[in-house]
Amino acid sequence: MLDYPTLKIIWWLLVGVLLIGFAIMDGHDMGVGTLLPFVGKTDDERRVVINSVGMHWEGNQVWFITGGGAIFAAWPLIYATAFSGFYWAMMAALWALFFRPVGFKYRSLLKDAQWRRSWDWGLFVGGFVPPVIFGVAFGNLLQGVPFHFNELLMVSYTGSFWELLNPFALLAGIVSSAMITLQGAVYLAHRTEGAIQRRAGTAALWSAVLMVLGFVGAGLWLRYGNILGYAITSVVDPAALPNPLGKTVERNADGWWINYAKQPLLWLLPLLGIAGALLAAVLTRAGRTLTAFVLSSLAIVGVIGTAGAAMFPFLMPSSSHPDASLTVWDSVSSHLTLGVMFWATLIFMPLIIFYTGWAYRVMRGKITVEQIRANDHSAY
Repeated sequence: MLDYPTLKIIWWLLVGVLLIGFAIMDGHDMGVGTLLPFVGKTDDERRVVINSVGMHWEGNQVWFITGGGAIFAAWPLIYATAFSGFYWAMMAALWALFFRPVGFKYRSLLKDAQWRRSWDWGLFVGGFVPPVIFGVAFGNLLQGVPFHFNELLMVSYTGSFWELLNPFALLAGIVSSAMITLQGAVYLAHRTEGAIQRRAGTAALWSAVLMVLGFVGAGLWLRYGNILGYAITSVVDPAALPNPLGKTVERNADGWWINYAKQPLLWLLPLLGIAGALLAAVLTRAGRTLTAFVLSSLAIVGVIGTAGAAMFPFLMPSSSHPDASLTVWDSVSSHLTLGVMFWATLIFMPLIIFYTGWAYRVMRGKITVEQIRANDHSAY
């Protein structure tokens, strides 16, 4: 079996892969939902938009469910603390997600125009709200979350829901929403043609510009604003058993930039996020949609990777008691648990990727208004 410190790093990487996979795969479903009321001008056009993701969205939920399960199993303290501090935010995201399965299943059951418009806006809520909330959560992580532990490691959260909606976190929410909308716009342009494709290309351009401006703005705010980073100042034993109270942490202006100073190659991550988004938008407008989708996916890797590299080894910093901050080294499960999960992941993740690729290959191709009209009794 792999040693404990190695497994801790591996699971930091694997959870990152699951989050990125969720943003890429379920993200383009959400992005399409966000664009639904705007790129589809008629009922037939909106059915084209819905059918572009209708066959895949349920399968893509696997990334979301697996990511949540992995956090619960690999980082139980993170799971418990996050649901204490972000409880109402998590509930809001889940309530918004409820609109997706119901909207997909119920929208086309009646031919009433008002009925269908209502579910179109429900699908918009299900696509727009969760990425904003997830971005706001990341924005709060970068600032620190007010929580602490007692001697029995029982967590207490001292903040409120409204404190989560601070200006920097809202900016992070805008970046997240624009990133997911870009992914959906590029995918939609790849699966459609004509007027819908042109509108999706325009949406991709504006989303990319908004994402890049917000991403760069957030970085400058972190560097030159009043947001302090975190740094461990005591000796850390990577092989030690989990104990979030066994270290000393200080806050300083350079905390989130230490890793970039030590490893300059990490600057490729934000460059990938910026360049990938802008090139994806340009190529979408030029009709090279498959390459654009790859680039928009790489932009997601760059943005999420930028945040992860900046925070490492921190996972959930504490603003009220910095020494209680949760890190890769002290918030994980046992050696045995991480080892068993690693081998299970090594077996099942390739199967999920293979099946997903096969499904997309079988159901590839353009979706047109003519097809929708010829199959008026289809599920969507």
